[in-house]
Amino acid sequence: MLRKNQRFLTQLYIIADFFAIQIMFLMAYWMKFQSGWMQHESPLPISQYFKWSLVYGAIAVVIGMMSSFYSPKRKKRFIDDLFRIFQVHAISLFVLLSLLFYFKAVHISREYLAIYMVGNVVAIMLYRFVIKRMLQHFREKGYNKQFVLILGAGSLGKRFYKNLLQHPEMGYEVLGFLDDQCDEIDEQFGKRYKPILGTLDDLAATIEQKPIDEVIIALPLEAHHKFPTIINACEKAGVRTLIIPDFFDYLPARPTFDNFAGMPLINVRDIPLDLMSNRILKRAFDIAFALFAIVLTSPVLLIAALGIKLSSPGPIIFKQERVGLNRRNFMMFKFRSMRVQAQGSSDTKWTTENDPRKTKFGSFLRKTSLDELPQFFNVLLGHMSIVGPRPERPFFVDQFKEEIPKYMVKHHVRPGITGWAQSNGLRGDTSIEERIRYDIFYIENWSILLDVKIIWKTVINGFINKNAY
Repeated sequence: MLRKNQRFLTQLYIIADFFAIQIMFLMAYWMKFQSGWMQHESPLPISQYFKWSLVYGAIAVVIGMMSSFYSPKRKKRFIDDLFRIFQVHAISLFVLLSLLFYFKAVHISREYLAIYMVGNVVAIMLYRFVIKRMLQHFREKGYNKQFVLILGAGSLGKRFYKNLLQHPEMGYEVLGFLDDQCDEIDEQFGKRYKPILGTLDDLAATIEQKPIDEVIIALPLEAHHKFPTIINACEKAGVRTLIIPDFFDYLPARPTFDNFAGMPLINVRDIPLDLMSNRILKRAFDIAFALFAIVLTSPVLLIAALGIKLSSPGPIIFKQERVGLNRRNFMMFKFRSMRVQAQGSSDTKWTTENDPRKTKFGSFLRKTSLDELPQFFNVLLGHMSIVGPRPERPFFVDQFKEEIPKYMVKHHVRPGITGWAQSNGLRGDTSIEERIRYDIFYIENWSILLDVKIIWKTVINGFINKNAY
């Protein structure tokens, strides 16, 4: 049933993509030649444009099939689909232009092509988003479910079960567990989780008796010698098998495999920003956004500077040493919100709610996050990014790296003015451990669209920070 449904969805996506491309052909042709917004007449009849639209539709579908664009989507995020849509249509456009050149079809309107290509990407992106949301809604209601059997009722299997319950939109239901230690497991296990249906030796019979679509192997390291028998039984029954490694806590959220000397290796820390193209894209975005923000907020910058100067003696800008990319220190800029401290005073204390060092105007700047605005200049200087983990002082970095696992991973990328943790409310006096979990998720799942989402959430959630002292 699972494979039959999946084939149907795959065929549906292929047909829908092809027809979306033809609909956008009509839209682009109307906008270019019939709407009156642009040139009215085409040097070629509409049949010529339609012919090439059919060719392009076929090219896009074939390239999508070759690049696994129509593979199962249930476990995938929509953002992965977005990247693949751009990729498929960029390659398809290159193939189309090559064919136009080869067949000397030089009279196809460039403006039409631009409208057509943008329309294709937008139309496919929108309809796929709608379909994904609809499928998630139906799965939450109990339709189109897939059934899972978990091998291993230990901490790994129970953790997977609990995590799966938090994602009803994926449409998975656990039928039960198999475990060789079932006689030693608490009798209350079946009430808190799903029942233990037998031992690992009962796998083949269980698959035969129950409508199982996927088997999840969540066994400890000492049980790895049983994997060949388990996998053979699953493959014989035509059931998908997935393995949760017992050491998964050491792996990134989305691990990748490398090939080294002919052997597959798991990349323990795969970071998208290690790619030069991604770094260039992010840096260009940072510079453009920082320049725009400085121009946009220049009246606020001037008012804040004037307020600081009138409220207390001392410099307008406060410089503080922070740890940045690759553990290198830099001076981070902020609007001064405290009275000038004596030379050599300690920089190893947190700011408290009623800190006597703060000025009244400085408290306002902190609460509204306006004291962070000078950091756009840090972005232009290359010390920081618009989005990234918040940088910390060297004293606290030395302290946290001993106390908090994976704390130093945050220094693999440039620190940011805002971040995934901050956009989710983890600002000021909040859990450092929780922030690091969010920071690592951001580092391992970076995309330019995620940066835009974080900036948008930061703006929507407002700049008032109740945890800022």
